[in-house]
Amino acid sequence: MAPRKIIIDTDPGVDDILAMLLAFSGLPSEVEVLLVSVTYGNVDVRNCLRNVVSLFSIIEKEMAWRRAQGRPVGFDTLRQSKPLVAVGPEHPLADEMLMADFFHGRDGLGEIHTSHPHLSPADTWKALFDDAESSADPEQTAIAEELKKTDSIFTASRTPAHLEILRLLRENEPDTITIVAVGPLTNLALAAAADPETFLRTKEVVVMGGNVHHPGNMTPVAEFNTYADTIAAARVYALTSPNPHTTMPPVPPAPPGTPEGTYPPPFLNPYPPNLPERLKLSLFPLDITEQHLLTRGAFRALLSPLTTAHSPLAEWTQAFMTATFAKVESLHPVVTGDAVSLQLHDPMCTWYCMTAEHAGWKFAVDEDLRVETAGQWTRGMCVVDRRDRPKSDDADLHEVAGDTDGWVGGGKGNRLRICIDSPGRADFGAYMVKRIFGL
Repeated sequence: MAPRKIIIDTDPGVDDILAMLLAFSGLPSEVEVLLVSVTYGNVDVRNCLRNVVSLFSIIEKEMAWRRAQGRPVGFDTLRQSKPLVAVGPEHPLADEMLMADFFHGRDGLGEIHTSHPHLSPADTWKALFDDAESSADPEQTAIAEELKKTDSIFTASRTPAHLEILRLLRENEPDTITIVAVGPLTNLALAAAADPETFLRTKEVVVMGGNVHHPGNMTPVAEFNTYADTIAAARVYALTSPNPHTTMPPVPPAPPGTPEGTYPPPFLNPYPPNLPERLKLSLFPLDITEQHLLTRGAFRALLSPLTTAHSPLAEWTQAFMTATFAKVESLHPVVTGDAVSLQLHDPMCTWYCMTAEHAGWKFAVDEDLRVETAGQWTRGMCVVDRRDRPKSDDADLHEVAGDTDGWVGGGKGNRLRICIDSPGRADFGAYMVKRIFGL
């Protein structure tokens, strides 16, 4: 079976790093990672990018250590195909930037770059991603060219992430690339706005986001990734509808002082009518991701022999996971010690891509879920119609009395797949660690 080609859109973040480690430790027959597109989210985009580069740097050190130890090198997927890394925007489409540094630390990884500086890459990597304005500096250009000659396991791109997504979709056959989105959906919304027909060549968009029946983790009703850019989420979800205009979010008011004729910007314009197909989008909300856990005790037991043996990856992971477990314990003091657990939101999405054919994956299909973009208390809330009314895609269906905003008929509404069960959820945490570390 051919591997599933994936793009990972990410804002690392602790569980984002675990999700990427799981994907890169896969087999070449399971997944091929074409691109890591970086966005803001858990922290600012520059720190997110540093965490991605740090990940690759540590993997290189880990592979060298395993060779020296006579161990299987692992990371077969990564060694088979070197992914691109591209950088996206610094802020949401139309809102102020929100970060989750209160949980992940100011650098996104529990302040690891301060506490363990020897595990962080030298700052020379920045020259690889400098934009055209910065790259005019001859010294920086020379550094970048020298870095490109090294045997790196990724390729840096100076093209904006959403344009790299579109390029890969154009250059590959339709329905062959899955986008795994584990951060705010700004990169995806920009790609869809720039060229919706090309964006719809995607095989599937796998999203970690939202909450259907479960409380939020950012507000009482909203999950972080959705809350961080509600307009982006609503615009991407609208592409699952037979008639995207029926669920598109309203354009927010122009900021004060906006020159006449410049608003709204193109990325907030409506989609063209008569799009060739609907987007297939599989949502992994808090309802299912919070049921997949890794306990402090299980993590410590599995990693202890590797940290004793001075595995670079074990030392690095242990450092930010120790800080994360401590943060979880401070937020939920009823659970202490080895029972403290990390919810594996993002790794679930890469696990699904690696094992999508497993019969244990269960989805509710054609769910009309929409995102609230403007509510005072409900911004970011995922709204579903719980009324007992018949629904139909029949364009000639007469509107039901009182059906405001077109929830019921006429081909209106979104059509998402929502994950409701997975294979082996009780064992996933240990399974993930064993795959990553070759245990």
